[in-house]
Amino acid sequence: MSEIFSKIESILQTRFHPTRLLIRDDSAKHEGHAGHDARGESHFYLEIVSDSFKGKSRVECHRMIYEALDELLRTRIHALSFKALAADSPKN
Repeated sequence: MSEIFSKIESILQTRFHPTRLLIRDDSAKHEGHAGHDARGESHFYLEIVSDSFKGKSRVECHRMIYEALDELLRTRIHALSFKALAADSPKN
């Protein structure tokens, strides 16, 4: 596992104790595009299922993820797309 991937995983595991966590590094798909970092690990996709999101709106869930990953978003992650769901969500 790579450094930023591992940091994302650690932060999300610690903060949200997910029942499901998928993290995908999509950086290679963006080589040559604006925002691409030659070091790699700049574009990520994730799916997270956690009881932490129970009763929260989509916007609230997104804010929770952005807050948890704030430092990485300011320093290394150029793009992040994700799904954040509660364990009892019908979309789960």
